[in-house]
Amino acid sequence: MIVFYFSATGNSKYVAELFCENMNAGCHSIEEDTDFSQLIIQNDIVGFCYPIYGSRVPRLMRDFVEKNIKLLENKKLIIFCTQMGFSGDGARVLTDLFPRDYVNVVQAEHFLMPTNVCNLSVLPLAGKKLTQWYLVITQKRTRKVCDNIRSGIIKKRGFNPISRALGLIQGTFLPGIERRALSKVWIKKDCNQCGLCVSLCPMNNLMLTNGTIVPQNNCMMCYRCINKCPQKAISVFLRGKVKTQYTGV
Repeated sequence: MIVFYFSATGNSKYVAELFCENMNAGCHSIEEDTDFSQLIIQNDIVGFCYPIYGSRVPRLMRDFVEKNIKLLENKKLIIFCTQMGFSGDGARVLTDLFPRDYVNVVQAEHFLMPTNVCNLSVLPLAGKKLTQWYLVITQKRTRKVCDNIRSGIIKKRGFNPISRALGLIQGTFLPGIERRALSKVWIKKDCNQCGLCVSLCPMNNLMLTNGTIVPQNNCMMCYRCINKCPQKAISVFLRGKVKTQYTGV
């Protein structure tokens, strides 16, 4: 068994590593410099763990799946989706990348985790007590998933018609969010050109050019740069100044 994850600010990484520790499975970020094809070939069960963005799988994870899709044929899949509230069918939407009956999903689960959106006042960041509550629930749910797998019990959250309908409805509230997010990055005058954001961006969306950080219109709104900037000098999607950053779990 092998698990691949994309984690912008730590939530999905936490879930993936917790599960793999319990199941003694291999665990890899899709951003690693690794021969992923060999890892897929060598394992019968392949897991994916990712945050859900506007009822969609993050672009980086979609690209990873599409690149390796031939190797995934007839594999058993485990799908984990981390979410800040409710996605409806956040785990199921990954299967839209495959032809019908191409893979066999044996477990799919949603994990409620603290929001990393740090510049939206209606979604305040969780404090220590609330974050701890999230982790306790996630640990319990992970143990349950592991028990199901060991017992051969198949559970697929988000795959029923109601979940699919709710996911579709939620997606309609954010039409074109991925397309609009491409150019929604602003660098404030507080920027000291340290280059940290350039090295951290999973989409190579930021470049240090002539002493200035220049967005390349390729943002997927993962919020990694905005939460890691030591000067709080980056805004994503919303122009407002960031006051408090999400530091992960």
